Amino acid sequence: MKTVRVVVVGAGVIGFSTAVCVAEALPFCSVTVLAEKFSPDTTSDGAAGILFAAQFPGMKHTQKKTNNKKSCITLSKCPSVESPEAGVMMSSGYQIFKDVPADPKPYWSDLVIGFRLMTDRELERFPGYKFGQAFTTVKCECSSYLPWLEKRFRKAGGKVQQRKVSSLHDLSDSYDLIINCSGLGSRTLTDDPQVYPVRGQVLKVEAPWLQHFIRDGDGKTYIYPGIHGVTVGGTRQEDDWRLEVDDGDTRSILERCSRLEPSLSRARVLSKWVGLRPGRRNPRLERELVQPRGRKVPVVHNYGHGGWGVTLAWGSALDALGLVRQSLS
Repeated sequence: MKTVRVVVVGAGVIGFSTAVCVAEALPFCSVTVLAEKFSPDTTSDGAAGILFAAQFPGMKHTQKKTNNKKSCITLSKCPSVESPEAGVMMSSGYQIFKDVPADPKPYWSDLVIGFRLMTDRELERFPGYKFGQAFTTVKCECSSYLPWLEKRFRKAGGKVQQRKVSSLHDLSDSYDLIINCSGLGSRTLTDDPQVYPVRGQVLKVEAPWLQHFIRDGDGKTYIYPGIHGVTVGGTRQEDDWRLEVDDGDTRSILERCSRLEPSLSRARVLSKWVGLRPGRRNPRLERELVQPRGRKVPVVHNYGHGGWGVTLAWGSALDALGLVRQSLS
C-alpha cells in the first residue's frame, strides 16, 4: 500500500496520544508531529494529570462515559514496569461537597476503582462539608508522561519537527492528511471563535506526608499528591490571557488548600505554573475536507478539551483514529 503522509499539529497530551494511536494502528502511514512547543513547554506539562470525569454540557452521559472509559482502560494498563518512566500511578482520595449533589452516585462511578460514599467520621476532617465520595483513579505526571509518549511514538516510526504552524492550508502540499490537535491555537488556525483561554494557575509543594488527594466538588480547590511533589490549585479564569504568576492567586490557592489540609501551611513551595487551557463548550472531534490549492486534503479536528485533556486524551485519540480510517477508506 502507498505510504500516506500524516501530520499531527500539536505536541500536548492530545496531540501525542493521537499520533501514537495512528502510528501504531496504521503502519502504512508516515506520521509527523509538528508543533512550536514540545515538553516541557506545553500546556499539558503543567496539568495535575488526574483522570476525572469530564464535564461538557453538550455531551450526553453515554458519550462522556464511553470516552472516559477508553482513557481509563488504556491508562490503567500503564502502571507496570514502565510506570516510573511514564509517570503513571494510582491515586486514592476524596471529593467533598458543602451540599449533597443532585447525583450522589454519578455516571462515572463504575469507571473508577472502589467508588463509595464517605462516612460521617471521614467527613469530620472537613468542617462545613456535608457529603463526600471516595475512590481510586489514575494520575499522570505529565512532565514524565509526555516524553514517554514521544518515545513510544518514535518507536512506532513517528517523526517530530519543531516549528510554528501559521496555517493548516500551508501543510496541504506536504501531507495527505492533517490532524489538528492545536488546542488554543485552533482559535486562529481554524478561525474558531468558540475556543477561548481558561487561565489555570497551580503550585507544586513539598509535602511527602500527604498520600491522598482532596478535591472540592466545585472543582476550584484541589490537592493532588504525585511522584515529584503535591500539586495544589487552582484557578479557572475564562478569557484571561495572562501567563504571569499572580501573587494574589498564589495566596488564595494556599489559603483554600490549607483549609482542607491544614498541614499544607508548613509545606515548601517548589514551583508556580500558569497555563492557558483550550476552553470550548464541547470538544471538536470531526473531519472535514479542505481544498486550498485544488487538492483535496482531509482534516481531522481533535481539540477544545479544556482542563480535561489527560482524562479524554486516549478516548479522543481512538475516536480520531476512527475518523482517520474513514478519511482513508
